[in-house]
Amino acid sequence: MDHTTVGIIGGGPAGLLLARLLHNAGVDCIVLESRDRTYVEQRQRAGILEQSTVDVLRESGAGERLDREAMVHDGIELRWDRQAHRIDFPSLTGGRRVWVYAQTEVVKDLIALQMTDGAPLLFDAHVHAVVGADTDRPVIHYTHQGRDKTLDCDYVVGCDGFHGVTRSAVPDGAMRTFERVYPYSWLGILADVPPSCDELIYAHSPRGFALHSMRSATVGRLYLQVPNGTDPADWSDERIWDELAARFAVDGDWRLERGPITSKAVLPMRSFVTEPMRWGRVLLAGDAAHIVPPTGAKGLNLAVSDVVVLARAFAQLKESGSTELLDAYSDTCLRRVWRAEHFSYFMTTTLHTDPEQSAFETRLQTSQLDRIAASAHAAAELAGNYAGLTIE
Repeated sequence: MDHTTVGIIGGGPAGLLLARLLHNAGVDCIVLESRDRTYVEQRQRAGILEQSTVDVLRESGAGERLDREAMVHDGIELRWDRQAHRIDFPSLTGGRRVWVYAQTEVVKDLIALQMTDGAPLLFDAHVHAVVGADTDRPVIHYTHQGRDKTLDCDYVVGCDGFHGVTRSAVPDGAMRTFERVYPYSWLGILADVPPSCDELIYAHSPRGFALHSMRSATVGRLYLQVPNGTDPADWSDERIWDELAARFAVDGDWRLERGPITSKAVLPMRSFVTEPMRWGRVLLAGDAAHIVPPTGAKGLNLAVSDVVVLARAFAQLKESGSTELLDAYSDTCLRRVWRAEHFSYFMTTTLHTDPEQSAFETRLQTSQLDRIAASAHAAAELAGNYAGLTIE
């Protein structure tokens, strides 16, 4: 039976960054990822990095390509009632901003570091179970290269998402869950077309929400609010572009650029939090512990803050033997998690059109958007939450 201080389940950005931070702190660990490297490096996920996330990636040694290729954004644009209003982040946050850099690229950078100089990272390592969470030596049972293996750990960290194995190591009733499922989804596309904007556009429309984002100077990433259960095949390229143009419509000479659509997918919308984020010697991080609707651009950034808190706790344990930070892990993270959940809920419910909402509720939404445009205080609150809070 192999042994490590920290067994990390999941080789997404949370697991990979935690492994990097632990390696830099001299804490031994092993990462077990169920998929192959090619799949992991191609998973399409988030694309907005907060100031704190970029700072952490740079400090960990994973910032070189990010600094060379990422697009720095100093704000976002809100659109409603055919008008547009820009939120300037640096002037409202004391200089904080965001970066557009796809999660796939973050993962590639972290994998390259890990394979060159880091703790063991095993792809195609299928974890079957985590046992002994309430003992001082939890064990991970997994299969790798056709052989059943066990990994004896001091601690296990689950970075394997909502459907991952780690959550099942916690007995029923030991954790409480809070959830909100939204009555709409996003139809997301990738298109080979230069962005029609310099910064992200969030559009509120009677026809539904729309978001104009980008992956690079030549690839657009755009989203439409659609009913739950929508089949992407029902949406032709022409229909998608026409609907996007209608929802982004604004007085003036702005025009939506069109191009070949290379990918279509429907993303359900939900909010989810597990409390506490630790049981015994098993700790949850990232999507294994919480999910936010993508409207607030918080998912990847919350995962980063989780593992930064964890890495500090394990470094303290190694240096002094103290478990003070580990014992406080869940409470520390949940303060930030609930702030991000609230902001994501606010952005989602303000900008989307609920199929059941009344004309009164629609007017409340536009009143809120009018307030953001007119009030420096309201704009600063949005900017501060979007650009990201500092990590405790």
